[in-house]
Formats: sequence, C-alpha cells, structure tokens
Amino acid sequence: MHLGSIDWIVIAIYFAVNLGIGFYYSRRASGDVGEFFLSGRSVSWWLAGTSMVATTFAADTPLVVTGLVYRQGISGNWLWWTLALSGMMTVFFFAPLWRRSGVLTDMEFVEIRYAGKPASFLRGFRAIYLVVVANIVTMGWVNLAMAKILYLTLGIEKLTAVFLCLAVTLVYCTLSGMWAVLWTDLIQFVLKMSMVILLAWFAVEAAGGLGPLKMHIHALDAASGHNSLAFLPSVGSDFFFPFLVLLSVNWWSTTYPGAEPGGGGYIAQRIFSAKDEKNSLGATLWFNVAHYALRPWPWIITALVAIVLIPHPADPEGAYIEIMIRYLPASLRGLMLAGFAAAYMSTIGTHLNLTASYLLNDVYRRFLKPHESDRHYVAVSRWATLLVAIGSAIATMQMKSIAGAWGFLMALGAGAGLVFILRWFWWRISAWSEISALLGAALWSSLLQSRLALPLVGWLHGFDPMLPVEPLTSQNQNHAFAWLMIITTILTTITWLTVTFLTRPEPRETLQMFYNRVRPAYPGWRPFAPPAASAQSSLLLSARLWVYGFAFIYCALFGTGQVLLGSAGLGAGLLVSAALCAFLIFRTLERCQWDIFK
Repeated sequence: MHLGSIDWIVIAIYFAVNLGIGFYYSRRASGDVGEFFLSGRSVSWWLAGTSMVATTFAADTPLVVTGLVYRQGISGNWLWWTLALSGMMTVFFFAPLWRRSGVLTDMEFVEIRYAGKPASFLRGFRAIYLVVVANIVTMGWVNLAMAKILYLTLGIEKLTAVFLCLAVTLVYCTLSGMWAVLWTDLIQFVLKMSMVILLAWFAVEAAGGLGPLKMHIHALDAASGHNSLAFLPSVGSDFFFPFLVLLSVNWWSTTYPGAEPGGGGYIAQRIFSAKDEKNSLGATLWFNVAHYALRPWPWIITALVAIVLIPHPADPEGAYIEIMIRYLPASLRGLMLAGFAAAYMSTIGTHLNLTASYLLNDVYRRFLKPHESDRHYVAVSRWATLLVAIGSAIATMQMKSIAGAWGFLMALGAGAGLVFILRWFWWRISAWSEISALLGAALWSSLLQSRLALPLVGWLHGFDPMLPVEPLTSQNQNHAFAWLMIITTILTTITWLTVTFLTRPEPRETLQMFYNRVRPAYPGWRPFAPPAASAQSSLLLSARLWVYGFAFIYCALFGTGQVLLGSAGLGAGLLVSAALCAFLIFRTLERCQWDIFK
C-alpha cells in the first residue's frame, strides 16, 4: 500500500502527540508508585471508563471479529458477547467492593482477604502466573495482529514490526505510567472509532450499499447452507452447542483477561484509580455499554463486505486489512494506520503498566525489597515494563492464530471463575480454594488436551483431545472446545470444593477485618456482620440492576443490528426497550441514592 507524504506527516503527528503526553506527565509520576500505577486515585468515571474501552479495542479486535464472521456469520461473535453477563456483574456487584478494598493491584487484595503463608504464596504465584501466562500471551497476540497489519500494508517483516511498535509504546509508558495511558487512551479511542466507522462506510459503498450487500450475503448463504446474518446460531448449526456452553458456563466459570468474573486485571486497576465508589461504578458501566453495545457494528459490517468482495481469503483475519487497502481512499490511509497504531498502543500500554505493577508490587516489593523509597520502586517499575515488553515479543514469535490464543486462555482458566465470585460473598472461601482452582483448571485443561485423555473421553461425541482448542474453525473443533470447557469446569469445581472443605477456614480476625473494610453483602458473611446488616443486604437490588444492565446491552446491540441489516421496526422496538432498561437502572440508583452499595 502506497503512502504519500501527507500520510507520513499524519502518522508522525500522532506519535508526537502520544510521546508529548508521556513527557508532560513524567515528572508527576516519577516519585510516587500510586501516581505511576493509579494516577493518584483521582480519575473521573468517563476517563477511567473510556480507557477500559480503548484497552479492549486492540489492533487484533477487528481482525478477530472478521475471522469469526467468515466462519460462523454474525452469531460467531457470541464467543465474546456472552462475557457481557460477567461484565455487568462487575458493575453492580463488585466495582464498589473493589474500590473500598483500597489496594494497589488485585493481587494485593489476596492478603487482605486471606492470611498466612498460603495467602503470601497465592499472591506471588498468581502475580507471576498472570504476568507470564495471561498478560504476556495477550500482548503476544496483539503484537501479532499489528505485525500482520504492517506486513500487509507496508511489507514490514514480523520481527521488525513487533519491535517497532513496542518501542514507541514503551517510551511513554515508562516515562509516566498510568497518567500517560489514560490520556493517550482517550485520544486513541476517538481516533480509532472514527476510522473504523469511515472504513465501514467506504466498504459498504464498494459493495453497492446495505441492500445489495444483504442480497449478496443471502446468495452466498444459499449456496453454502449458512445464515451469516443471523444474530443467533440456528439449532442445527455446528456452533449451536458451543453457543449454549458459552452462554450457560463460560461467562461465569472462566478467568479471562479483562472479563474475569468478579472483575480483575486492568478493569480492577481502573476501578482503583477512580475518585470514589460512585465513579468506579460509573466507569465500569460506561465501559460495558461502549464495549458491547456501541463498538461492534462497524467491524461486523466491514467483515460482511469482506465475505462478499473477498470470498476465499488465505487468512480470514487479514481480510479486514485487504478491505482497507482496496477500498479506503488514499487520502485516509495515513489516518487509518494511525488508528491501528492507536488500537495497538492503547492495549499494549495498559498491559505493560498492569504487568509491571504485578512484578513491582506483588513480587519485588512484597518479597524481595519491601522497604525501599517510592523513587526506587518507580525506577524498578520502568525496568519491569521493559522486561515485559521483551517477553511479549518472544511470545508473538511463537503464535500463528489470534483466535487460537483466545481459546487457549479460555480453556486454561475454565472452572476457576466461580471462586473469584464467591470469595466476596462467602466467608468459607480460603486461599487454598483459589490455589486449587487455578492449578486444577490448568492441570485438567492440559490433561484433557493430551494423549492421556483419549481413553477417558473417547466416549464423548465430537470431543477429540488431539484437536487444538481453537474455536470457530470447524464443527469438530467447535465441539472439542465446548466439551473441553464443560469437562474442565466440572473437574476444577470438584477440585476446589474438595480442597475448601478439607482445609481450615481463614482466621476469624482476618475475616472480620475484611468484612469491616469492604462490607460485602450480608448472607454469606452472617457470622461477621452486625445484627442490623441483614436489613441492608444489597444482593437482590444488585441482581435486579444486573438484569437491567445486560438486557440493555443486548437490546441496544441487536436493535442497532436490526436497524442496519434487518427489520427497522423490530430494531426500533429493541432500542426503545434498551432505553427503558437504562431508565430503570438510573431511577433505581437515584432512588437508593447509591446507598445500596454501602
């Protein structure tokens, strides 16, 4: 793809603005760990929430969505749409609790919820686990996506592309930490959303408009037997069984970066950075609305155009870039590449900062150097950021498929998610519960994908342990992935429940201190709550708000889709229903004066 001098000027200005923000905040972040990692806990809901949205809009996201639409049509997006259920649970059940905990990282939380050597081991073990497995793998596939983009557009080889992208992001992340991440996220979100909307517009124009696009899709579906425009998989499709598993099991059982049941990772980090509990709830609410209800359709529309105009691509994920190369006006190519750079940098910047916070706060300061100055810790954080960046580059060189990496992480955490929900609401959960859940999930998922599992699971129809856990590529792999999730979740749950009741509960003093500090809902903390607490239990109200929340998400998501691709009348009805759900959420919060979370 040819870029003119104007394109290069636009790209240079974009990078200069990001670096300028890093230099501007560098002094403020240099002397205090709280400023470097949490922006002094003074962030408003709109900035924290937009940063979450920008983080989840990575360079890989439109590519993965395009691959899903090629393989399963619009309904393939249920691979991630189901996670709206856990996202809205974080809003109304967990965001205020996280903010009241007052910790620097979600790993530090472990040692206020549990006590003794098991708690210390869990904190260090999970911090290293998240650094090495979850976050570095996540950064690896984001690097891979950006490398694909740069190769297809500019012909830059994979290794060169990865180090080029990492270098610029590293500069502003190491200079000023979270302050730079937040403000660059805001700029990057506006830029990349504008560009994907423009690309969708020009792609539809190339297909002759939405009406002809739908006719072409129907013609292709008639020949292949698919229903690419369906929002739900049909009962007889090869994705229907995995869809049921995702909808009934996956969203609450799997610890997936950014969508952990109970919140965690960069979601928790933004919650910690918020001014107060009200801002933390507002941030997570805005994030979920924007993430699931506002953003998907420009990606999906472009993917549908790709199905028509590039019917048999060598790499379905790369077809999104081919559409950009072929049909985006030359005058906008520099902006589009800057938009992809923004998508990449917002995600990588967050993960670099978050992963460095784990290494610094939960490993180095906790176990190696507990009594150094803040300036010393900030300096170490910068070196940790560099180390993590190198690790992500190495991970990228081992990857071939982004969707495969998604499936790997989902399977690796299957069954552990319930512990991360119940630890807030049931005093009997202990450090050993978490340890056994994490190890059990990793052990069982690995075992079920090994040759040792053949005699054990050969009787299950459609499950072949020798197939990779990459979902949405064929019927056998779809079913293998679904069975892997079910069996791993069952075995992991049995494992951690057994360990929980065979080991001692946490000391009463620790549990009482935790209750007094965080004030979780009464029913599961009856031995530690004051007599008046039963009348103040917020679980039912939180559950009602949760239902309003995910109903709003799905009504807005499918209402917009129906207006664009289906029935305008049905779409308008769904959008009115979404507006009603939003009204009920805010009326309930105002009537309770937000006190239901206190």
